[in-house]
Amino acid sequence: MSYTPVKTAIVGYGFSAKTFHLPFIAALPQLELTAISSSQQAAVEADWPGVVCYSKAESMLVESDAELVIITAPNDVHYHLAKLALENGKHVIVEKPFVTRVEDGEALIRLAEDKGRVLSVFHNRRWDGDFLTVKKMIEAGTLGELKYFESHFDRFRPEVRQRWREQAQDGGGILFDLAPHLLDQAIALFGAPTALTAQCEMLRPGAKTIDYFNLILRYPTHFVHLHANLYSPEPNLRYKVLGAAGKYEKYGLDPQEDYLKAGVLPEQPEWAAEAASQYGQCHHATGSQVVPTELGGYQHYFIGVADAIREGKANPVPAQEALLNIRLIELAMESSRLGQTLQVNP
Repeated sequence: MSYTPVKTAIVGYGFSAKTFHLPFIAALPQLELTAISSSQQAAVEADWPGVVCYSKAESMLVESDAELVIITAPNDVHYHLAKLALENGKHVIVEKPFVTRVEDGEALIRLAEDKGRVLSVFHNRRWDGDFLTVKKMIEAGTLGELKYFESHFDRFRPEVRQRWREQAQDGGGILFDLAPHLLDQAIALFGAPTALTAQCEMLRPGAKTIDYFNLILRYPTHFVHLHANLYSPEPNLRYKVLGAAGKYEKYGLDPQEDYLKAGVLPEQPEWAAEAASQYGQCHHATGSQVVPTELGGYQHYFIGVADAIREGKANPVPAQEALLNIRLIELAMESSRLGQTLQVNP
């Protein structure tokens, strides 16, 4: 790195900010934390002395000298806060989902272009080690001609909890919480599908928003199955990939989230390594073999954003790609409502 660190502010001081953003801002020389907006002023000042704390996000976006703002607020205010940040000349990272309506995302993209600012969306799971493994195998043709790609994000949460993500509000439910991860990985691998079929349901007693989804994305030579439910206590299937020459199967979730929650700091590249006991397997007609998981690392996303700001390099997750994600979520809700397969317009 040969440039001045990017002055960075963060909206929110909840789980997302503390787990997925602040450890990287603190560890990377490319970024410098200068401000946080939160109602938890005492906690912020105790944890981050010297960092300015604003009680209101809007005040920080207008008054702070930060060059980059990371928005970790609830989904329904992503558009409003990103718009205000861009209008005040800030570069912006928006937590997934990008927005809750396609037209809002289109407006933000136009505004970022007009202002000459980087607008990126935090689709960090492009840097999961198991996803990088699947990507490498597909690109290398290890499984032969691809026929079927299955990806899960299942959990065991059979009781509705009193938090905004599980309430009947704009951007609530797992279709906006978990589907963006799975859809973004599919988009990164295969681009836009030709058609989509979806079941989006409320299964839990007292559920007020979607807590189950099953999405089928159709491509010219294969199809993609994306699934999430909240009734799965067992070690969960993560990927199943079928090709003309074999099959890859992987259980368990990338360990980076657990490492971060346990306080592991992303100070060395090896911090994100997965234990050998969690590796997936490749099955061929002649036998099976363990496939070591590639080394992931969410730090690569943040370095990419800093490089885009300082050196004009490519945005690691352009808002245009994230907008397709939202378009597919809207189509999934419509497909489920109608009970029909819908075409995806290019």
